[in-house]
Amino acid sequence: MRRFITKISAFAAWAGKNADGAIALILAIVVGVLGILPDDQVPDALQNQLISGATLVILALVATALIRDRSRQEPLEKAFSTGALAELPERLGRLERLESLVEGTRRALDDAALVRVLGSSNEITTALAKARQDAGRWSFKGGTGTYIRAVTLPECVAAARRDKRHLAVTLEIIDPSDVEVCESYAHYRRSLSDHPDGTGEVWTTDRARKESYATVLAAFWHRQRYGLLDIAVGLSSTMTTFRWDLSSHSLVMTVEDPNRAMFALAGTFYYECSDTELRTSLEQARRVPMERYRSVPLSNEPTIEEVLELFERVGLPLPKSYTDHDVVSITRKALRAKDPYGQVPP
Repeated sequence: MRRFITKISAFAAWAGKNADGAIALILAIVVGVLGILPDDQVPDALQNQLISGATLVILALVATALIRDRSRQEPLEKAFSTGALAELPERLGRLERLESLVEGTRRALDDAALVRVLGSSNEITTALAKARQDAGRWSFKGGTGTYIRAVTLPECVAAARRDKRHLAVTLEIIDPSDVEVCESYAHYRRSLSDHPDGTGEVWTTDRARKESYATVLAAFWHRQRYGLLDIAVGLSSTMTTFRWDLSSHSLVMTVEDPNRAMFALAGTFYYECSDTELRTSLEQARRVPMERYRSVPLSNEPTIEEVLELFERVGLPLPKSYTDHDVVSITRKALRAKDPYGQVPP
């Protein structure tokens, strides 16, 4: 009984909300019943009159329902047109910005995954060794280029000669003729440690100048001996506390701490930015005229006269105070440089 009452109540509630529709439905049923009754039960005149009247009432109810539904929809349409729909372009713009932010974050995370900190001298040595493997180009920016002379340049040239391929090298070091920058660099190195480094020497202004001269001499010496080597040297009047070693495969950025370095693979954001930095910096440096490498042929063991004449020809004369012993020291540093990390090449 309770279930029946519940259904009746639900039907009554529905009929109250949809009275016009319910009445129209009932009248339609009545008209349909009248249409199928036999003529002897309902006279034709009465039947036609009832059907016509019921039809008009049904049409009136249908029209009323349409008008009511339209009146209900107008506030809703107005709300949409002035509310959510009006804000739709702005929300779409926010969605596009959010997608752009997500994409940028994803790229940053991808780059961060390929840029890491090397935490030991063994890791740094290994990373530099891998960078030298089949390297078709090498860009360096740093202090005097001691490690470049001792390891990087000889090994890269030897590998290129073995494979008979082209090698492009750019070096930017401090200007040995600029005493102030050499003094600043030596002071910076001594402030970190006043003990001899891996070469067995302490840093002085004179040593900084000789190390830079030696890098220039080494560049000419290797250029004369390998025709597929393109090498450019820039001399900077400002010092940097970083050393960039950028090869075709990766970038290793070292500092004076032998156990700390930054490493990035080619194609990452950090690698590309560093590549742009090295190119731009080299353009602002004083260029050594490497195209004059034929002007003074250097022996396998360059003589003092050859070294002096070479530096005169390229517009970088050695100081007048330098003795033959100083020239020999520069030559030895150029061709038999000691690895500053302690390894002595054969």
